[in-house]
Amino acid sequence: MTARPDTVYFFGTCLIDLIYPQAGVSAVQLIRREGVQVIFPQAQTCCGQPAWNSGYRDEARAVARSQVALFPKPIPIVIPSGSCAGMMKLHYPELFAGQPDEAKAQEVAGRVYELTEFLVDVLHIELKDLGEPVKVAVHTSCSARREMQVADKIESLLGQLGNVTKLEQIRKAECCGFGGTFAVKQPEISASMVLEKVDTIRATGADRLIGQDVGCLMNIGGTMEKQGNAIPHQHIAEFLWERTGGVA
Repeated sequence: MTARPDTVYFFGTCLIDLIYPQAGVSAVQLIRREGVQVIFPQAQTCCGQPAWNSGYRDEARAVARSQVALFPKPIPIVIPSGSCAGMMKLHYPELFAGQPDEAKAQEVAGRVYELTEFLVDVLHIELKDLGEPVKVAVHTSCSARREMQVADKIESLLGQLGNVTKLEQIRKAECCGFGGTFAVKQPEISASMVLEKVDTIRATGADRLIGQDVGCLMNIGGTMEKQGNAIPHQHIAEFLWERTGGVA
């Protein structure tokens, strides 16, 4: 069992920084409310995953090397994304294999936690729902489900909220079609996948869509907006902060 830390690093991710900043702010607020200090290295950028997934190993390593240097203290690194957490925890060791800084990259990888995993398994957070009754559908990213294996953590957190009803979508475990660079390289396939995902989410009758990765939420939410009558979507951190009163 991992001991409860006094301080953690927070890696915000590109999409949260540029498109969903409130998700990152809410995540930091949730952690701080539990009495844990949060260090946000200002020089952080991309984790290197786009270059890695596209086969540009040297370029990915250059970006990743800059991130590795930002976390010198032996404390957890919390990431509000299964995708970026998976890159740093599982692929950094492979990316840096045989490199002079391989040991450092492995050490950093060993301290990475996806946000919901950290809240549930390390902080053992207890939540009190202060919101009005709401029906939600949940989407867990492929990275959260298959790489980080933390798909159950979002369910655990939502299960603490007494006024939140979770509605199950058909083929819940299937990909939304985003996949980062996949959506650019294979736009027709990606579009077909997200349209199917949107149909299954709408069919639940949910008032809101909740997820762990904003890349998926951006893809699904953007598709809904183009169709009209979009279901509001939120990252789990923002939703939890909202439902529990947002008291720092």
